Amino acid sequence: MLAIYPGSFDPVTLGHLDIIERGCKLFDQVIVAVLRNPNKTPLFTVPDRIEQIRRSTQHLSNLEVDSFDGLTIDYARMRRASALLRGLRVLSDFEMELQMAHTNKTLSAQIETVFLATSNEYSFLSSSLVKEIARFGGAIDHLVPNHVAVDIYQCFAKTHPASAQTTALAPTPLPLTTEPSQEKPPGRE
Repeated sequence: MLAIYPGSFDPVTLGHLDIIERGCKLFDQVIVAVLRNPNKTPLFTVPDRIEQIRRSTQHLSNLEVDSFDGLTIDYARMRRASALLRGLRVLSDFEMELQMAHTNKTLSAQIETVFLATSNEYSFLSSSLVKEIARFGGAIDHLVPNHVAVDIYQCFAKTHPASAQTTALAPTPLPLTTEPSQEKPPGRE
């Protein structure tokens, strides 16, 4: 049984990888299908996103990474998939995904949508959140694979040099002093 896991994956997160790995255990083959969406301005090109996903999933023998544009259901039919794989984080995801699943069912009754609840540790995680944190210089190494974090930091270094941070460049903690501070608290002179 073949399943398609469609999305923009801009960038791929550890939450996406959680769904991909679990999907590979459930299906004979999974295709991660990177959507070319003309209505969005992505951080990474489609070939970059495909490469990021491939590097992150080398250990999965029943996985393919591809790209498409147009309707997901048309791509699924073309690939002869029997299921669409979708991850659910929060209630608002369910409402949107259920509407999409019903719509897809009207377009192709043979293709089912399978929902996987995201693991608890990734329930807050989205690609948009990762980009927002990185844009303002926050650490994202715990949210995406290391090579993806480096790509993101390099991307933002071009437009926001202050946000280009990696774990190796993280600020060094201040040394602890054993003497009490000689400064007076504000307002007490």
